[in-house]
Amino acid sequence: MAENFLARVDRILRARDSLLCVGLDPDPARLPRAPHLSRGAALARFLRGIVEETYPHAAAYKLQLGSYLAFGTPGLALLQRLTESIGPSRLRILDVKANDIANTMRLIRIGAFDELGFDAITVSPWLGWETLEPFAEDPAHGIFVVAHSSNPGAPDFQEIPTPRGLLWVAVVAEVRRMARTHGNVGAVVGATYTDAIRVTREALGDGIPILVPGIGTQGGQLSEVVRLGIDGSGGNLLVSASRSILFASEGSDWRAAAGAEARRFKEQINQLRSGYRTT
Repeated sequence: MAENFLARVDRILRARDSLLCVGLDPDPARLPRAPHLSRGAALARFLRGIVEETYPHAAAYKLQLGSYLAFGTPGLALLQRLTESIGPSRLRILDVKANDIANTMRLIRIGAFDELGFDAITVSPWLGWETLEPFAEDPAHGIFVVAHSSNPGAPDFQEIPTPRGLLWVAVVAEVRRMARTHGNVGAVVGATYTDAIRVTREALGDGIPILVPGIGTQGGQLSEVVRLGIDGSGGNLLVSASRSILFASEGSDWRAAAGAEARRFKEQINQLRSGYRTT
C-alpha cells in the first residue's frame, strides 16, 4: 500500500530535520543581470542556483504559478524541470489556490501531480467541499486548503460570521475531518495572523500539517509561528519564506546569500522548536 501524503510529510520533515519551505517565486524585475541570456535561460539559471544553494536546508519548495505565468512559455516549461531537479526527497508544492467544479479540479489534479510532478497543491473550498473530492482519490498526493491568508484583506471574507463560527474556523474544522478520513489534507494559514495559527493547531491536533506563508518580507513573526504552529512532536509545520531568501542579495553574491539565508531560517526554526517540543 502506498504511503499517504500526511505520513510522507512527517517522514520528510524528520529526515531533513527542517521545517523550512523555500518559495520559488521569481520576479521578472529582480532577476540577476544576465545580458547574454534569453529571459527564459536567465530564469532557469537563477532558480537552479537558488535550489542548489538552499537544498541542504529545505524540507519543501513552494512554486507560485503566477510567478511562472509572468515569464510566458519558458516559465511554464520550467515548472516541470524544477520538480524533476528537486526530486522526491523534498516536498514540491504548487501554489495556485485552485478552486473550480469537481470535473475541472480532477483535471488540475492530473496536471499538477501526474504531468508536472508536484506532491501537493494549494486549493480553496469556495465552490463547495465536493469540489475537493477528486483529490481524495489520490491519497499519495496532498492538498493544502486555504483557511486564513496573510494579506491585509483576508478578514473581508474569511472572518464572516457563520453558524459554525467565523468562516475560516469552519474551514479548519472541515480540513480536520478530511485529513482524518483521507490522510492527505493540510491547512494554509498566513504568518501575519498568529492567533489564527494557534486556533488552527488546536483544532487540527497532532499529525496534520499547516503551511504558513508570510515569513520574512510580509512581516510574519517567526518565533510566534513556530511556537503556535508545531504539533506535539515539534513538526507538521511548513514555514514558507520566498522573497527574503530569493532576493537576499541582488548583487553578484546572490547564490551564496540565498543559501546563507535559508540556513539561517532553518537553524533559527530548529532552535525555536527545540524549546517547544512536548513529545
